[in-house]
Amino acid sequence: MAVTRRPITLAAAAATAITLGATALTLPALAADGGGAAPKVELKDGTLDWGLKESFRKYVTGIAVGKIEASDGAKQAVGNGVFTFTDGKGTYDTGTHATDTAFKGSVRFSSTAHRFDIKVADVKVRTEGTGGAIQADVSLNGAVQNDIDLAELDLTGIRPGQGEGGAMTFKDIPATLTADGAKAFNNMYKEGDKLDPATLTVKAGGAPTQKPTEKPTEKPTQTPKPTDKPTATPEPTEKPSGTPKPTDKPTTTPKPSSGTGQPAGEVHDGSLAWGVKESFRRYIESGGGATLSGGAEKNDNGYDFPYAEGDVDSDAKKLNASFGGAVRFEYKAHGIDMKFSDIKVAADGAKGTLSVDVTTPKGTNNDVKFATLDLSKASYAAKDDVVVLDKVPAAFTAAGAKQFESEDAPSGYKEGDAIDPVTVALSVAEGAELPSGSGGSTGGSTGGSAGSGSTGGGSSDLGGTVGGGTGGSLASTGSSVPTGALLGAAGAIAAAGAGAVFVARRRAS
Repeated sequence: MAVTRRPITLAAAAATAITLGATALTLPALAADGGGAAPKVELKDGTLDWGLKESFRKYVTGIAVGKIEASDGAKQAVGNGVFTFTDGKGTYDTGTHATDTAFKGSVRFSSTAHRFDIKVADVKVRTEGTGGAIQADVSLNGAVQNDIDLAELDLTGIRPGQGEGGAMTFKDIPATLTADGAKAFNNMYKEGDKLDPATLTVKAGGAPTQKPTEKPTEKPTQTPKPTDKPTATPEPTEKPSGTPKPTDKPTTTPKPSSGTGQPAGEVHDGSLAWGVKESFRRYIESGGGATLSGGAEKNDNGYDFPYAEGDVDSDAKKLNASFGGAVRFEYKAHGIDMKFSDIKVAADGAKGTLSVDVTTPKGTNNDVKFATLDLSKASYAAKDDVVVLDKVPAAFTAAGAKQFESEDAPSGYKEGDAIDPVTVALSVAEGAELPSGSGGSTGGSTGGSAGSGSTGGGSSDLGGTVGGGTGGSLASTGSSVPTGALLGAAGAIAAAGAGAVFVARRRAS
């Protein structure tokens, strides 16, 4: 009879290791009638390796010209690495299979230039089943929120490794921001945003403790043995064996339905939907704004840019198109002024590039190859006389990441970092309707201010101290500004997601 393997969670693995003698312990038998609470096993000498968010650390020591201090038993790896919280003590409940471990150490992030002081302390880890959380006290410029769940842990598929002295190590547990965590950091992140993975190490410190409801009259006759032994063979991760590819090519080149006899590859209209990078937009909106011009418009996930010119060959799977309009990001308190315009998309088979002109107070970098495009799943075939490359994954090129450098700090972005996906829609027949929501051409780049508008602005949570792109001085707010406002203005956590875009401190000479 085939045995169905169950995923080994932290708790289940701890139970198995303890009962099998990995820590030289045996669990006493419980009364047959269920009397008495389930025994708890002491955990000791635990460690938690967790960096919170790598790009946030880079921001603090980079553009914010701040410092990071690990103390009270915590330490930080060299090169602005992750933090290790030490001397973990806690319990493992053999009844519920839950663990609860508290660690020593605190980490403080501070910046005089950007006026924020954030401290994370009293870190604890809870697990039960395949779920769990990292809990901590968070201090924002002196205001403390105790015992909030900062991160949610997903132990699905996580398997224990053997450490020194019989310790069990659970490496790279996926972590995401909780709703309370997002609120604690002024909602610069949103619930579910990915954080650094966590590595947990625990040891069993002694025999399980149990308070019986009545005195045992006889010694247990046997020690219960686990019914499932961990297997050394890893379970399949159920990864697909490959990316499915279309097997059928269109037998004919799509022809215009208008009956004009125009070539099928001739483009009549189009649009580009792109948001640059969502975390960057959130960071800018925390104390500045984005201004659209030249026919660009805001959509639910970024911006629509109007069609300028282009051509497409569905059979050869090639496409070239350029788009008008511009988006300008300003955050005067942080010295940011960047405009993206003259966007071009070149696609050839499974690969492509997105190029832009990037303008700052120092001048314009023309035709920067800003991002690579992954078109491996894209279809070049026209449907209803429209070719749509939908939500094409995009990633920074080295040149694109370099645009966010400044004299003060290197770019926090690097080649290969993901940015917002790109959607290109091109009609190959007069009057063909572009997909709704992707925007449409308004007659090309109209210029002037007819298409301009502000898409940012200060939140009421900021108390009116900075926002709306007006460039209110953070330095003038003083200590009376609410802590949430200071954190929002500093972009402390949004900046974490935005990397060192703040590097756009491209100050005029």
